[in-house]
Parts: sequence; C-alpha cells; structure tokens
Amino acid sequence: MRLAAFRRTAPPGPPASWVPAAPTEVALVLGAGEHLRLHPVEPGVSLVALLAAERTVRDAVAERAAASDGLTLDEVVLAPPVHPVAMRDFLTFESHVEGIGKGMQGDAAVPDEWYAAPSFLFMAPHAVHGAYDDVVTQPDTERLDFELELAAVICRDVRNATPEQARAAIGGYCVMNDWSARDVQGREMRLGLGPSKGKDFATTIGPWVVTPDELVEHRDADGFLDLAMTVRVNGVEVGADRSGHMGWSFEQLVSYASRASWVRAGEVLASGTCGTGALAEAWGRRGELTPPPLQVGDVVEMQIEGVGVIRNRVVAGTESVPPIPAARRREREAV
Repeated sequence: MRLAAFRRTAPPGPPASWVPAAPTEVALVLGAGEHLRLHPVEPGVSLVALLAAERTVRDAVAERAAASDGLTLDEVVLAPPVHPVAMRDFLTFESHVEGIGKGMQGDAAVPDEWYAAPSFLFMAPHAVHGAYDDVVTQPDTERLDFELELAAVICRDVRNATPEQARAAIGGYCVMNDWSARDVQGREMRLGLGPSKGKDFATTIGPWVVTPDELVEHRDADGFLDLAMTVRVNGVEVGADRSGHMGWSFEQLVSYASRASWVRAGEVLASGTCGTGALAEAWGRRGELTPPPLQVGDVVEMQIEGVGVIRNRVVAGTESVPPIPAARRREREAV
C-alpha cells in the first residue's frame, strides 16, 4: 500500500487573500505513470495512525478510498508524507564512510567505532520539503550537496525494543534527500559537534510511504531490504547503490535508537547516505570538486526501487539573513 499526503491545487484565477491555505489530506496511491491516481481517504484520518492500524482496518479504509474518484498529480501538491515529531539520520553505509573520511579527515579507513554501533544524529523536522518542492540553497554555502537515503516512518511508540519488536513499529518507507552545505558542515564538525547549520535548512521526504508488505520480496537472506538506489543531477546519473549494503537493518536501527529512550510514532529514521549517494564522497575520493557542487537551477532526482521518485530544483533564497557575530574573545592575563 502507498499512502500520500497532499494539498489540492487552487482553482484557476487570481488568489483571494481571504481564502485559507488548503489543508493536508491523506490519499491511497494507485497505478503508475500516466495512470497514477491519488484516492483521498475519509476526512480526519491520520497517515501515521493508518499505518499503525490493524491490516483489516487499513484495507477497509483503502477499499473505500479506491472506490472514489482519483486525482492526478497535476491536481495536487504532494506534501511531506509526515511532519515528523523527530528525525534521526544514521550512518549505515560503509563505503560512504570511507569516501567522506577521505575528504574530511584525509583518511579512508573506517573507524573501529563505526562497527560498534549504528551512530546517528538528530535532524530538524521543521525543515522537511515535499517530493517536488523547490529547495532554497543555504545562504552561506559554496558547496551545496545532496544525500540519497532510504527512510522509515515510525507508527508506534517503542522503548527498549528488540529488532523483532521494532519491526511492528515501522509503518513504511520513503525516499529522503538530506541536503547538506558541506563547507558549513566541515567548519562545524572541527569543534567535535555534529553538523547544525550545515544540515538544518532542507530535507526532502516522499513521494509517499510504502508499507512493508509491499517490499517483502525485496528482503535478502539476512532480512535486509535490498532496493536499487539512484541519484541524477539534471538528468545525468551521478550515484547508485543498493540498500542491501547497509551495515544494519532498519529493525536494528529502531532497536538501537530505543535503548533506554523512546522512539515515538511520527518519527522518521533514515539510513544515512548510500555509497556514491553524495557529491562529497566523490570529492573525497578524487581530491577535487568533481562533479561540481550544486548550483541554482540544478534539478536533483532520486529514485529507490519499489518506493518512488523525488525531484527538487535548487532555487536562490529571497530572505534577508542576519550577519553571523564572531565570539567575544576573553582577555587573558599575561603569565
């Protein structure tokens, strides 16, 4: 089952200032290509709650939605499938760690600490964008980058869950682009902290959530989802990998995140960047900015087998941002 969040597009003609913004609705996605349609479910149904519902309940809601008239993509604007209550981004692809390490630390060796546990950082949930939204570039960067990732939407609260228990908390999967300002990120991480302003300006998730039962045939012998992942810039493929190359399964990621902590319904947990899924990895391996950083006007398209496609155009910002104040230096007494 594929479930999307959307807003209906405004009717033709000049907008009326008194008309409120269209509310977000939930829809069942059926068909593909020119035959793809979004069939709205009854009002008031939460996408996350629907993912958590018993299979019979979810199927009944889907059956009623399928009987209604469907909407084409031209009649809607796809919203982020969820507005996450929290977001965690893991680092699960060994080859990506090698490439990034070469560029940022000058050493391609994977640290022993990476193998010990699936590390993650928290992201900015209010920065999420829809599958086909324009993305405004970060104002202080000259090295704008993308990150191709697979993400899971959590539909049930869990704490201290085993991987087996964690499976029931995964409502479905979507494509993620973790946009990154690499020069800003590099400056921040020299202080021993995770990235902040290098990551908090945009994250794309979408185009919809695909429930786990739709992907059963893509699980490998170890139970890992094994899906082809590709990224293109302006129609040219610049990276490709498979989710089966993750060092940990999503069930293991949820389990680890829940150790002595709550993972809540509505959270989004991401795989981290796949191998060759970011420009910075190529920069690290080659020692030069090839391919070049993203520029205004570039279109980044990501596709994950069985899940879907997201496509965003980079646009210039129009906001006026305040200057960055330098720290007040402490006067020291002469020794």
